[in-house]
Amino acid sequence: MTAILDFLQLHIEMVYIVILSVFLGIEVISRVPSVLHTPLMSGANAIHGVVIIGAIIVMGKAEADNYLALVLGFLAVILGTLNVVGGFVVTDRMLEMFKKKK
Repeated sequence: MTAILDFLQLHIEMVYIVILSVFLGIEVISRVPSVLHTPLMSGANAIHGVVIIGAIIVMGKAEADNYLALVLGFLAVILGTLNVVGGFVVTDRMLEMFKKKK
């Protein structure tokens, strides 16, 4: 417990930045109109490509006997891929609504 308190005391600036960013994020998200919510979320889901790359790097650097890192990396790749594909599917369905009907 003392190690955690010492860490927080040494890095108090980072703690303040995280707290302020949480409040800023809540304020920004609360001001997004509902019409823009779906496009913003589908774009945010597409950003999860970074998660996929990070998980592949973790799996590549993990030792062969470190099953926890391999399993977590594999799950991160699968879930990140589902999130990216889902984001693009939602965006595609949303754009189909604006096409002229034949």
